[in-house]
Amino acid sequence: MAGEEDSRTDTGGGTIELAVDDIIEDHVGSFGLMQVVQVLLLSIARVFDSQITLVTIFSDAQPSWKCTGCSPDQDTSSSSTGMCGIKDGDWKWVGGDKSSTVSEWGLICDRKFRAGLPASMFFIGCIIGSGVLGRLADTFLGRKKAVVLTCLMTSVTAFLTSLSPNIWVYAGFRFLGGFSRAGVGICSLVLSTETVGRKWRGQVGQCGFFFFTMGFLSLPLVAYPTRTSWRKLYRILSLPPLLYSLLVLPFLSESPRWLAIRGRREEALRILKNYAKWNGNKMPTNVTIKPPLPPPSSSSTSENIWTTRWAARRMVLIMTTAFGIGLVYYGIQLNVENLNFNLYLTVAINALMEIPAVFFGGLFLSFMNRRVLFSSMAVMSAIACAVCIRFKGGNDEKEKKHSWPQMASEAVGFMAASTAYNVLYIYCVELFPTNVRNFAVSMLRQALMLGAAIAPELVVLGRVSPSSLFIIFAAFSLLSAFPTIWLPETRNSPLYETLDQQHKAENPERHQELVEITSTTSS
Repeated sequence: MAGEEDSRTDTGGGTIELAVDDIIEDHVGSFGLMQVVQVLLLSIARVFDSQITLVTIFSDAQPSWKCTGCSPDQDTSSSSTGMCGIKDGDWKWVGGDKSSTVSEWGLICDRKFRAGLPASMFFIGCIIGSGVLGRLADTFLGRKKAVVLTCLMTSVTAFLTSLSPNIWVYAGFRFLGGFSRAGVGICSLVLSTETVGRKWRGQVGQCGFFFFTMGFLSLPLVAYPTRTSWRKLYRILSLPPLLYSLLVLPFLSESPRWLAIRGRREEALRILKNYAKWNGNKMPTNVTIKPPLPPPSSSSTSENIWTTRWAARRMVLIMTTAFGIGLVYYGIQLNVENLNFNLYLTVAINALMEIPAVFFGGLFLSFMNRRVLFSSMAVMSAIACAVCIRFKGGNDEKEKKHSWPQMASEAVGFMAASTAYNVLYIYCVELFPTNVRNFAVSMLRQALMLGAAIAPELVVLGRVSPSSLFIIFAAFSLLSAFPTIWLPETRNSPLYETLDQQHKAENPERHQELVEITSTTSS
């Protein structure tokens, strides 16, 4: 297989230099006890990552209201616009003024689009945080320290959000919250996949998404007891990341791949030997880690995706794909309040649909090509969203009704979008080498969050025109499948260490031509 040639070097004296990939496959074990523990503990971070991301479903929802001083024919209680035609004092919020930001700050009628601002600011924060924290995790900070930092920042910003005096300060703190949590999912995913054998990368990535689903599923259980105070909800959600940072993360190991490309090969080897010991294997004493080519003191630590033509093209394509699926994935989740069902029930149903998405995603990743799997799930989501238009329920009080066919179609569309979303992360991990992998995943996250940033305002639009919203979802889901046509397949491919190494392995003939041209020019 390309990339595995010359991976073993006998340096003399009985010492054998191996790439990290070969050490894991041949001596440590692809997925032994120590890696299972590491992956599970890292995946816990995705629980509160999910809760902090999706909390606005409850904190920024429009609560029920009722008339108190109007005639029966004016009582349009659950209509999103009915109270706008009733004078102040003739209606009130059923759950009290503090149940959500909408009720506390009056984000209705001519101010209704302000309700989507905090969620949009959160995702914009994710965009910026992904680039900054992703770059730090690839350079001097490392994967583990980046997870610690982002968890602590997530805890602090969640608590500060509960103290917001108005919608503008609240939106600012949500921006900081998005910036903070941007590194949680990225760094935990990269750190997990870099410690296991190649055939387990897809399943390990799906494990993290399963815990993200558990966080989503647990959110209604946390939100219901605090349904009269959105501030209490944020305070409760600020505790798990703090406890996780103090009680769990100190026991996790840094990525041996990252340590190796940073020139810390002895430290990386100690971690791999410890993994082998816990896995019931014994690593030969004459094995050392082969330095990446070029060595750390050269261009491997300064290689840049945007200055490398093939990598930049690949990054643009996958970011284009991510924008569309990010808009659909988060848009469907945030749109649950517009489905004319109990909010807690619809969130629970959507969360439950992520379980088969994770299960089937992990199953299909074991034998299907990444491009085919992603594209088929994106198309399935588009079809399901289009079906939602046919079975929509009414918004006006006279025709207001539940639509179980719409709920079923929406759930299928969300499951397909969730599967595509999860697969895209694994695909991105495999498309880029170690020295830029965290940055590449962070750029993917930026594109996903850009789509997500638009979704909250579309959800507000959906209160007025549900059909238009599902048309938009179907169109973007369908369009997100096309850029993968120009991306390479990565199933069972090795994880390379540097951009130069990957280009040489994937394009041996082209690389040799460049070497010959360079040699001719020099002479």
